[in-house]
Amino acid sequence: MANLTSRARGAGSPARRTLTAAARAAAKRTAAKGAKRVTGDPGGPAPVEAAASKTPRRPEEQESGPTLVIDVPDGWDDPPEPSPESFKEDPPEGDGDSAGESETKGEGETGSGTGARRLHGRLLTAILSVLLVAGLVAVAVLGWQYREGRRAEQARGQALTAARKAAPVVLSYDYRRLDRDFAAAGARLTGDFRDKYRKTTKTVVGPTARKYEGVVKATVAEPTAGGTPAASVVSASPDKAVVLLFVNQVTRSTQVSGPRVDLNRVLMTLDRTSEGWKVSAVDAL
Repeated sequence: MANLTSRARGAGSPARRTLTAAARAAAKRTAAKGAKRVTGDPGGPAPVEAAASKTPRRPEEQESGPTLVIDVPDGWDDPPEPSPESFKEDPPEGDGDSAGESETKGEGETGSGTGARRLHGRLLTAILSVLLVAGLVAVAVLGWQYREGRRAEQARGQALTAARKAAPVVLSYDYRRLDRDFAAAGARLTGDFRDKYRKTTKTVVGPTARKYEGVVKATVAEPTAGGTPAASVVSASPDKAVVLLFVNQVTRSTQVSGPRVDLNRVLMTLDRTSEGWKVSAVDAL
């Protein structure tokens, strides 16, 4: 039997405390058995010798010393057995911090991801808004251009018709009814051109026509085979147009022996007014 060694009580590992308690319990049992032998058989061998003679020795214990029996002092109580919780290893230092850091890091990454998604959503919303506004502007511009084109096309037809009707009235007169002819022509004019026309007919054309009994009859030329009068639109917008006309003027007066025919090209400008298309300029080419 191995020698038992008494150890001082103190702080130690759970395994060491368990070994000490077991040694003390074995010592107490050995002492109790020795006491019984002494009390029951006074003439028998000594407790130590009897125990030594009855217990076979192991080969490795042949040279060991005598067994030491430790008497347990009175009043000695065995220490409590260790609980299973005492064998649980304490968590390594820094685990709490690591967990906190991991949680903080996770929260940071989650927050960063949420912020990135929000920023992405805002950028996408801004881009879609810009595209929507650009699309609306493009549609508005295209709609305006289409509307203006339709109005310009309508203006071409209306201005061409007005020019064909205005040319014979504006470019004709008869000395026998000058006031009526000049008034009819003035009704088809507008703006400064009307004022100039009235001034010219009053100071120059009227007196000359009365003096020489002048009669001028203007017509828009027509193709020899018949058809639409020779007139075309040079330019047109919804409110303004320029029309080129081929005008024939037949003049009679006391200054000529017979009728005189003048083939003229006239560039007539017309403006849209509240009363319709009216002539704002006439230029002979």
